[in-house]
Amino acid sequence: MKWIRDEEFIRGAVPMSKFDIRVIALALLDIDKGDIFLDVGAGTGSLSVQASLLGAEVYAVEKEQEGVELIRKNAGKFGAEINIIQGTAPDALDSVNSFNKCFIGGSSGKLVQIADETDKKLSNGGVLAGSFIIPENMVELKRILMEKKYSGIEVRLIQASIIEGMGLMKANNPIFLIKGKKP
Repeated sequence: MKWIRDEEFIRGAVPMSKFDIRVIALALLDIDKGDIFLDVGAGTGSLSVQASLLGAEVYAVEKEQEGVELIRKNAGKFGAEINIIQGTAPDALDSVNSFNKCFIGGSSGKLVQIADETDKKLSNGGVLAGSFIIPENMVELKRILMEKKYSGIEVRLIQASIIEGMGLMKANNPIFLIKGKKP
């Protein structure tokens, strides 16, 4: 399985989970063949594409038209099968019955409602994870996971900076990753 580099994805103005975050997030989710993966706030579809190539059945929820088009284009470019749902979560989650892996990459101010709705549909023993730039959002999801008695809750702060060639270091925003396993 090849890990796709950032520069290989078709990009636009929609945010994309960078390579280091994507790889760690998918490892924390333990995506495997046969998983049903829900990607909320899918952006360009970078996690969705990679999860599909790892063998998961993928549902990508994205509210922005540009994002939906980028997901479609990236899925086509890499031969990934992705069920794209255009809409805003949690309402857009109505068409997904159940899943065992879920990633929240964007919540548009509706994190509590999205976490509640995904918890209802996440199978027992399933993994819920998310990425956040804003510490308060990470703390809020951690509180929800603890309240719902999720186990193995882990929080990571990832700061990856890259030196390309012999040039200057290119910094990326620090990102909080959190995950928990539903009882």
